Amino acid sequence: MKLYFLIAGYLFFLSSASFAQTQNDSKPFVLGKTEQIHSIELNETRTLNIYLPEGYSRDSTNTYPVIYLLDGSANEDFIHIAGLVQFLTMIEKMPKAIVVGIANIDRKRDFTFPTTVKKDLIDYPTTGKSEKFIAFIEKELQPFIAEKYKANSSKTIIGQSLGGLLAAEILLKKPELFNNYIIISPSLWWNNESLLTDATKAITNIKPDTKIYISVGEEGKQMKDDAKKLADLIQMNKKLKTTFIPLVQETHLTILHNSAYKGLEIVFNNKN
Repeated sequence: MKLYFLIAGYLFFLSSASFAQTQNDSKPFVLGKTEQIHSIELNETRTLNIYLPEGYSRDSTNTYPVIYLLDGSANEDFIHIAGLVQFLTMIEKMPKAIVVGIANIDRKRDFTFPTTVKKDLIDYPTTGKSEKFIAFIEKELQPFIAEKYKANSSKTIIGQSLGGLLAAEILLKKPELFNNYIIISPSLWWNNESLLTDATKAITNIKPDTKIYISVGEEGKQMKDDAKKLADLIQMNKKLKTTFIPLVQETHLTILHNSAYKGLEIVFNNKN
């Protein structure tokens, strides 16, 4: 009996030591890194969440496409979009890429242009500053990423809802900022659909090699009609590579993940 207790005690000691060693060897799982950039255009400091692909090195000659993600806070869309990029890279559906998640401060302010709708002005008093946010992307964010990271000339933007409205606005007003546009459930109802009204003339300024993906779920008649109208207007320019995919099984809350998966697969098409 005494020998039994000695053996049991020894085994307990070993297991405790092993557990303690395991505890001491633990370390955080790192998905990406966080940067701070002070914006003169916005007069504030913005947070960027950045995913770097496997094997990334500043010393390497390799360069990578950059995917700019609106609503890119850690508690918004950054983690699962970075996961999609990692997975699609792993199965060779797209090239390795850098993801830049732009964390929000006031998305209603940053993602909307001025409106004449009085109710929206009352309900959302900070709106209408997208021009400044687009200037931040063009003059500060993209140069910052190009200087600090191994970025190549391929630039993609992903936006959903108001983020989709902003992505559509950039496509129509500053199309040269990105090569690929992934526009999901865009809030084109903003300002009585004025962006759609002006779209016919604007599409002539989009470069032929631009890839455009638009999708919408079961999100009400206006959202569906507006997304289709935007796609139809862009598809009038036969030189543009435009894909429109309605996802009838998705709602406004569920669409982003599955739609972004399809969008990344389509715009990269495993050839870039």
